Amino acid sequence: MHRPALPALNASRRNLLRASLAGLGSIGLGTLPPVAIPAAAAAAPDLSKLQRVKQTLVAPPFAPEHEQTAGAEPKIIEVTLDIVEKKMVLDDEGTEVWALTFGGSVPGPLIVAHEGDYIEVTLRNLPTNTMEHNIDFHSSTGALGGGALTHVLPGEQAVLRWKATKPGVFVYHCAPGDVMIPYHVVHGMNGAVMVLPRDGLKDAAGQPYRYDKVFYIGEQDFYIPRDEQGNFKKYEMAGENMAEALEVMRKLIPSHVVFNGAKGSMTGDNALKAKTGEKVLFIHAQANRDSRPHLIGGHGDLVWEAGSFNDKPDTNLETWFIRGGSAGAMAYEFQQPGVYAYVNHNLIEAVMLGATAHVVVEGEWNDDLMMQVAKPEAFTM
Repeated sequence: MHRPALPALNASRRNLLRASLAGLGSIGLGTLPPVAIPAAAAAAPDLSKLQRVKQTLVAPPFAPEHEQTAGAEPKIIEVTLDIVEKKMVLDDEGTEVWALTFGGSVPGPLIVAHEGDYIEVTLRNLPTNTMEHNIDFHSSTGALGGGALTHVLPGEQAVLRWKATKPGVFVYHCAPGDVMIPYHVVHGMNGAVMVLPRDGLKDAAGQPYRYDKVFYIGEQDFYIPRDEQGNFKKYEMAGENMAEALEVMRKLIPSHVVFNGAKGSMTGDNALKAKTGEKVLFIHAQANRDSRPHLIGGHGDLVWEAGSFNDKPDTNLETWFIRGGSAGAMAYEFQQPGVYAYVNHNLIEAVMLGATAHVVVEGEWNDDLMMQVAKPEAFTM
């Protein structure tokens, strides 16, 4: 396959790129056989009459504009994902990471389609980047989820089209090969796709269910190396930390576990907003580690724990389980005003490492659901 000429790279960037490519067959999944780029199949479907729709992606925790039910004919959903390598701050102590991102955010933006639609993704590796990248869609079928067909060096782009055959919520992530797979994933390079049934979601009784808004949460584990004094190290360019980061990663002990790229990304002034009576669909993705989401002050009215909208949702769960490398969905109708904490209920990770979000809910208080009978006061035995 012919590759266009790369933009000029300085010596350090070239050496880092060569090192990342050279290491792909060393450990981990092993050397995969070469994958030929398939020629157009003789019986390929004629999609020329299908409507093309450009989906405008938005940064998490929000979802792009979409219809909850679809028309009779499938569509081709056109999406552009720019790969951005950027420095991000993880906490209020100024800890830094050179994040590898889809679209400039951690997680990458949510993509929404309906079962039977085609998703056509233009993946662009910006010329200013350092590393090779690709994309693996857990929601797609074949060629390592598209990973085998989307390897792009800085300054290159690839276009991949795949059919959404399974309704549900799914992870996507970068997977260049071997140690580069976990390295890229734990540096933020993952996101989610939601494939809705054509007639929309159904509750546990099989009745139509409509939500008022979507909150999209990507849980991310980071592994930041420390110096001899125990301080988190900082680096001048993406990939410079590779050898030291791999050593930290092998211990399987994250330094940070955060929602949407940073501790506090959805608390304080950044808290999520809702109103009593609103039905909110929470999408929770974790590309690498298991998680146990819990809404403090509420419940999972409907929970698609394994992410499949083909399956009947569980009901009234207090805490649910998101398997590493997957996404799940939960719907809840808020009934009381106040601040709700959405957490990973490994509370060490929620409180000490950062996996907490807040939902500030407006509305009228219902004393029948909860009331303070007496304020705190001293008592005698």
